[in-house]
Amino acid sequence: MPRYTLPALVMLALGLPLAAAAAPGTLSVTFVHPESYTDASYHDSYGSDRQVLDEINRHLEKLAARQLPEGYTLSIEVLDIDLAGYVDWRSPSGLRIVRDVTWPKMTLHYVLRHGDQVVAESQDRLSNMNFHWGVNLYHDTDRLRYEKAMLDDWFDRTIVKRVG
Repeated sequence: MPRYTLPALVMLALGLPLAAAAAPGTLSVTFVHPESYTDASYHDSYGSDRQVLDEINRHLEKLAARQLPEGYTLSIEVLDIDLAGYVDWRSPSGLRIVRDVTWPKMTLHYVLRHGDQVVAESQDRLSNMNFHWGVNLYHDTDRLRYEKAMLDDWFDRTIVKRVG
């Protein structure tokens, strides 16, 4: 007899079919010359650090896993990152100061394919001048909450609308 999880048993009891979860599309992210990024470091006011790049990569992977359908391939080259705020050079701990005039920015080149067909390709300059206004779904302890919200908005407006 097959073993079922509790949600599967509930669905069977209600007479609902067990649907296989759709496999996500494929994502590749490349950070092009991260040493020359405007500001992608938690501790320095120039260049980048691996923690920031890894967190941005993980976030893009989550977006693709949730919203990129099977059969689609998305290739993203990250060309520049400028995190919200700036690192105060006078602070021994590298404190990041965030003000309304220091909004997050990124430059991405992407290619979206469905099979062998190119659906969309562009170099986009992302920025969110209103990052302090409105609702941010990320906790205030998330050091990349402004950048993640900006990427969410870009992914919805640019990628999801082309695959839907």
